Amino acid sequence: MTSTMNPFAVVTGASSGIGFELARQFAEHGYDLLIAAEDDAIEEAATALRRDGQNQVVAVRADLAQFDGVEAVYAAVLETGRPIDAIALNAGRGIGGDFVRETPLADELNVIDVNVTSTVHLAKRVLPDMVARDSGQVLFTSSIASTMPGTYQAVYNASKSFVQSFAEALRAELKDTGVTVTSLMPGPTDTNFFHRADMDDTRVGASKKDDPAVVAKQGFDALMKDKEKVVAGSVKTKVQGAASKVMPDKAKAEMHRKMAEPGSADK
Repeated sequence: MTSTMNPFAVVTGASSGIGFELARQFAEHGYDLLIAAEDDAIEEAATALRRDGQNQVVAVRADLAQFDGVEAVYAAVLETGRPIDAIALNAGRGIGGDFVRETPLADELNVIDVNVTSTVHLAKRVLPDMVARDSGQVLFTSSIASTMPGTYQAVYNASKSFVQSFAEALRAELKDTGVTVTSLMPGPTDTNFFHRADMDDTRVGASKKDDPAVVAKQGFDALMKDKEKVVAGSVKTKVQGAASKVMPDKAKAEMHRKMAEPGSADK
């Protein structure tokens, strides 16, 4: 990637869903991009995000559940020779089902590798560069799931609680620098997340969901305004986010059970 006058952003998990829409927000606001995901669709996403020669888009196919996959993304960033103006650490996945009796250990560990380990790993690579320049914007895709016990999504919700805490801690650590940290907290969003998590037969999987373009725009706007966090999506999602602040954990765990229990779509 040759140097241009455009700012430069990195987005992970950008082949579809919220990640793709976040990348679209950056592209529409004049950013050059490096986008990453594990699937072939990342190349199609790059093509869709190129704006008639007005911006440059580099696509990196890498499995962020692997150490070498994260290193490949960072190596691609270094290869551009450009400082990162903004990064959206968005890659994530989930798995639904009874932790003890249903879900495979390999799937649960993969959730941790993608949602937690890769987030920490890539942040550890890019944030020192930003702090050295005293400039940069970081967006972590957390979830309103981070605020409640995840009955039938035990590891996923716990992983998002980690991301939320991690983002808020980094924001506090970096408050005296020119680097900003914002947390994006979507609710159920219309992506392939629930299908991939084997949750099509759950109440939440079968329900109407938020538009990922709306979620991404609210996240992008919050990042640009240096907000600490934003519960993004519909009014219903924002109400749910507000309610979770006052509900006891036992009640939230039961509410989550009703949404995520296998077979609950037919109840």
